[in-house]
Amino acid sequence: MPPTLASLVHHSALKLTVRAGEDRLDVPVRWAHVSELADPVPYMEGGELLLVTALKLDAENPETMRRYVRRLVGAGVVGLGFAVGVNYEEIPEALVDAAAAEGLPLLEVPRRTPFLAISKAVSAAIAADQYRAVTAGFAAQRELTKQALTDGPEGLLTALASQVDGWAALYDASGAVVATAPEWAGRRAARLTADVERLRDRPAPASSVVGGPENEDRVELHTLGTGRRARAALAVGTAAALGTAERYAVHSAIALLTLTTERSRSLQAAEQRVGAAVLRMLLAGEPDHARAVAGDLYGGLLDAPFRVIVTEAASVSAARVVDTGARAAVTKASAAALAAATGANGDPLGALTEIVESAAARAGEAVLVVPEGEGETARLVVLAADGGAAVAACAEYAAALEAARSDAVPEQSGADEDELVVGLSAPVGPIAAAAAYKQAEQALSVARRRGRVLVEHEQLAAGSVLPLLADDAVKAFADGLLRALHEHDATGRGDLVASLRAWLSRHGQWDAAAADLGVHRHTLRYRMRRVEEILGRSLDDADVRMELWLALKATSPE
Repeated sequence: MPPTLASLVHHSALKLTVRAGEDRLDVPVRWAHVSELADPVPYMEGGELLLVTALKLDAENPETMRRYVRRLVGAGVVGLGFAVGVNYEEIPEALVDAAAAEGLPLLEVPRRTPFLAISKAVSAAIAADQYRAVTAGFAAQRELTKQALTDGPEGLLTALASQVDGWAALYDASGAVVATAPEWAGRRAARLTADVERLRDRPAPASSVVGGPENEDRVELHTLGTGRRARAALAVGTAAALGTAERYAVHSAIALLTLTTERSRSLQAAEQRVGAAVLRMLLAGEPDHARAVAGDLYGGLLDAPFRVIVTEAASVSAARVVDTGARAAVTKASAAALAAATGANGDPLGALTEIVESAAARAGEAVLVVPEGEGETARLVVLAADGGAAVAACAEYAAALEAARSDAVPEQSGADEDELVVGLSAPVGPIAAAAAYKQAEQALSVARRRGRVLVEHEQLAAGSVLPLLADDAVKAFADGLLRALHEHDATGRGDLVASLRAWLSRHGQWDAAAADLGVHRHTLRYRMRRVEEILGRSLDDADVRMELWLALKATSPE
């Protein structure tokens, strides 16, 4: 601990005597400073032991001493050392009374004790305290490193909590609590999620101090990571401000946790290459080779049903959809609110990657994430355990986007660049990975057309094919196929389009269709022959009937 007035008084070589303020000798001394100025306050920083001989002071004037002492106390001076036998043979009573009244410790310095000896004693004690702090810091660093190597982040947090005599918590990129030490700190750490999210949005590295309510601890928050965005955060809770040794321990923990949570770019690139190779082998129908390449990295993922997720930025999807006016833009306010809630920060694919990987890490799941393409063609392919945390996190993220869109006000056509479009396959095994990939792409295509954030392939089988006919290409085909019939009807020579719709809806039953139209069945037969003549196609062909029915539904979906 730093030197105190008490330690200086007990220093046998200094021979100091306490004349006032006996009950405040446990105050730390930051420095010993000599000044004969009548008003040394402008040169004080607080925490000093001021040493004087009263060369320029009227130390026998009570009013002068009261003002002098009051100024010193206001400036944070912790003690006053008065040398006797120089200008005064003893400390004047006016100064003693003033010091006692203000509670300022007053030390009598004998003539044989030079001020330099006191300064040296303070300096040596400060140096010794700093050395102890550095030594303790190195010892803490060794212990933290040992725990990080043997027990991972959990062991490191336990050692850190012991070093600072408090508690510690680790948060992932989404602001969720990953681990705490001791365990009782979990509830306290969970209440700081909003503070961690605010800190995460600041440029890294960032830190802040959270002062809790009365009788609650002081918490320091620090971001972890070397990139532009934090990959994790550390919280350290203590009863009081950290000392030098504790500060060393916290800084060591930040460095070690950064190493354990921030993978190097080369390792990350290598893992992505392995993941891409595993995905290619699965899509090529080689699950055994994929397992061999994946090894322990993704092996567990391939031993149980998984889902394939294909996702891309909504702005990319909008470029691929002919009718972009069918979608409403999200307002800037809604986009900002969504970014705050999801951590998107203008990079939806990157945000989804963090969300999925963090959820999988918390649940102890394996997840395979493979980026595809760059720029406007960039998208993400994810293999995640069916029913696992990663799939659930992806669905929750999509739900947040849907909620933001539902609150948006249409302002312009197109899609907001901070949104995603996601296709999710049905659960499959490794042997059916290629089919699952196609299912996810089909679901993604439907999500684009319907203006949805996420569509599951299983939903398509349970729904209707009719919404898919809204595509402009389908409408163009339908208009071209039926144009000749509409032109015929426009001349007033018959109602071939309505007759064709009635006949097809009755599956070619002449009497039922004629009754629906209110005409004789021979009239209907004549009209159907005219349809065949105009189109040059036979209605006996099932494919022709199917195309005509879909064309009718695409042009008149009601």
